[in-house]
Amino acid sequence: MPDSNAPDRDVPLVDPTWKAAWETEDNYWFENFTSRPYALGPDFYDRFRPGFRYGFESAQHHMGRSWDEAEPDLKSGWESYEHRGSESATWEEIKHAVRDAWDRVVRGRKEPIKRNG
Repeated sequence: MPDSNAPDRDVPLVDPTWKAAWETEDNYWFENFTSRPYALGPDFYDRFRPGFRYGFESAQHHMGRSWDEAEPDLKSGWESYEHRGSESATWEEIKHAVRDAWDRVVRGRKEPIKRNG
């Protein structure tokens, strides 16, 4: 008789079709924001939050494209992004946060890529 407390060996621990929800990503970036080189301090998360969301959502819609291919479209799309906020940052101010979130989705990484500047 099998042990009812033993893990089921036929069920994978991670579902390969699982996709993160924005709420999960929001929690991740809130926890990790201050480690990013563009972070102005822990009280500035709300300024970069729309960029993280934009990168997260955009990466899901532009699968198969590299950042360099997609950036011109992302830059122009930032101006009309619905979750941008009333006091939103310019593309130059926010693009590193957008790219961090983009890279995290595209590469399926647990940590953002370390970049200088």
